[in-house]
Formats: sequence, C-alpha cells, structure tokens
Amino acid sequence: MDALPEKMVTTSSQLLDCCEAIAASDRVGFDTEFVGEDTFHPALCLIQISTARALFVIDPFSVGPLDGFWRLLHDPARLVIVHAGREEIRLCTRLSGRPPKSLFDVQIAAGLLGLGFPLSHGGLLLQTLGVSLSKGETLTNWRQRPLTRSQLRYAFDDVRYLLPLHDYLSERLTQRDRLDWAAEEFLELIAHSLGDAPEYQRWRKLRGVNGFDRRQLALARSLYYWREDAAERLNRPARSVVRDELLVEVVRRNPKRERDLLALRGLPRDEFENILDALQSARELPESQCPDLVEREVDPPQLALVTTLLGAVLSDWCARNELTPSQTATNSDLRALVRAHFTGDPLTSDSALARGWRSMFVRPELEAFLRGHRSVRVGDLRSGAPLRIESFPTPPESSL
Repeated sequence: MDALPEKMVTTSSQLLDCCEAIAASDRVGFDTEFVGEDTFHPALCLIQISTARALFVIDPFSVGPLDGFWRLLHDPARLVIVHAGREEIRLCTRLSGRPPKSLFDVQIAAGLLGLGFPLSHGGLLLQTLGVSLSKGETLTNWRQRPLTRSQLRYAFDDVRYLLPLHDYLSERLTQRDRLDWAAEEFLELIAHSLGDAPEYQRWRKLRGVNGFDRRQLALARSLYYWREDAAERLNRPARSVVRDELLVEVVRRNPKRERDLLALRGLPRDEFENILDALQSARELPESQCPDLVEREVDPPQLALVTTLLGAVLSDWCARNELTPSQTATNSDLRALVRAHFTGDPLTSDSALARGWRSMFVRPELEAFLRGHRSVRVGDLRSGAPLRIESFPTPPESSL
C-alpha cells in the first residue's frame, strides 16, 4: 500500500484545498477527535479526512467556518466511511444540522461478516489487513496546541486505512449478499445516535423510576428534559447540574414551593423557578398524555431455560453463517421471541428480530426450534460450530 501525503489544515485557504479534494472524491474516510468530559456537547478538536490521494487533519480552532466542509458530507453521492461513527454522526448533525447522507461503518460491517462486534479500530485492522497500530494517544488532551508529533501520527492513522477497509469489507459483503443488511444497520446507527429510534427514551434509564405511577413518570420525564436544557445552557455535563438520584428524589417528594426545594441538598438555587415550572407542567398533563407504565414481565422458569438454549443455537448458527451473535440478537430479543411463542402473541416491534434482515433470515431459524422442526445435539467439539442440527419432517408436539 503506497504511502499517502499527509496534510495539516490550519488556514482557510488550506481548508479550501481540502474541500476541493473531497469534492473530487466519491468516498472519504472521516473521523474526529474531541473532548467531552466537562461540557454538555463534546468540544470538537480535530477532523480527519482520507481520500484516495491524501490524508488531511483539519484544525477547527483556526480554519474558520466549516459550512462548506459539512455540505460535502451531506452529498448522497459521496460515501462517508467511519469506524464506530456514533460521535461523528452526532457532531456532524449538531454543527451542520444534518448527519452524513451516505454512511458506511466498518465496525458494523465487520460484525456482519462474523469478524466480531464491537471490534476496535486496531483489532479490525489486524484481522483484515494485517496492520498493527500504536494507540498511545487514546487519553490525550486534543485541545492543546501545538499538537505533538505522536498526536498527529495517531490522528492520521485513524483515517489512513478506512478506504482499504471499505474495499475489503464491501467486497466480502457483496460475496455474502449482505450489502442490504449493512445499509439497514447504518440507518439504525444514525437513528440511535440521534435518539430518533421510537423506543429510545433516555429518561427511562434513571434508576428508581420503574416503581413510579404514570403521573410520577410524567414528573420524571419533565425534570429530565429541564436538566438537559439547563445543562446545554450552562454547557456542563447533565449529571453535574443535578445527579440522577437527586432528580428521582425530587419526583418522590413532588415539591410545590421553593422552600420545599431548599430541603434538598444539591439543587441549583438559580434554577428553582424552572424546576417548579417543569413539575407543574407535568402535573397539568391529562392522564392520557402521561407515559405508559412498562410492565415487568414475570416469566415461568422454563422460558429462561429455553432462552438459554436458543442462545446456544444462535451462536452455533452464526458460526456457520459468518455472523456475530452479539450483533445479531441480544438476550432480550431471544427472550421476547420465546415469550411470544409461549403466549401466542405477536413478537413485539421493539425486538430486532421483528424487522429487516433478522426477521427474514435469522428469526425463521430460531422459530424452527421453538416449533419442533429442528433438534440439536453435540457434534464435533473441535469445531467452531460444535452442534449438530437435525430436521423433523413432521415435528413432535411442542411442550411450550
């Protein structure tokens, strides 16, 4: 592999040259370096780009407006190649209003070929291209200037091999007829990165809300969004404004006056009015607009046993078909499938097995076991897929 020129972009004229190189390319590698520990939004410190002809490291502190650069990533005719691109998607959307239009994530693609998921950048390169990278700058301070030689080497290395990785992975996805699967996964990545997935409700992750009634859930949701707004206004991490456990305690006490808030340590006094407004707006909601309760399913013991067995079947099937089990279905997905078979209800729509390529190719294999069309026994323990799968023309009566 020929070495590509490495170009540091620190001025507006150099940024223009970089953008011209991107405009002439139908695909680019894209990565960023940022610091996010002490702010609400991560502070963008570097942008790295690779084309077929050169590598670029852009210093956003000195190059001026980046509007033209972001527009190039929005062009659907240009493929943007990333590794574990959640933060790149978020940064692009926050700074330009939209995510990249055409995306390829090499980490996701590797999982769809059975290479493992999630694989680090270095681990993926070693497995596919036989390249070993030094990762000594993982915890570096990217705000500092001037950048050291090792920092620049690390930054260039992060995009140096993204195009060759795309060549390697896309060829094998094509051979396995899985490019459409990858396209589904990339769209899911964008949706989850931006919190657009229908099941994505971050406030429900607050510890302690599971025992709340619908009105209390409305209070918790309203307070959560107040905290997000306050954190963004103050440019501080949300949990540094109010801790999670304190937020939940406010809901339990349901204060109605400022003096009620004074009884709690850790609440910012200059936000008392906003806190009370958030609580009052939740109190005034009609019951029909309060969040639904999430009923905790209490499954009989045999369902847990069958779910465990189905996990072994899935792992064996993935080994035979060059897929990664952890990416293909979670234990929750398997439990939902077993529960649906047990109750006779449709599989819930929030299960990954209910849609897309998993529904078409993976779910039928798992349901064949649940319906008694397949049996399993131990075969060759030296094999990566040690189970023996046998089919029944007429399945025996199911015990579920």
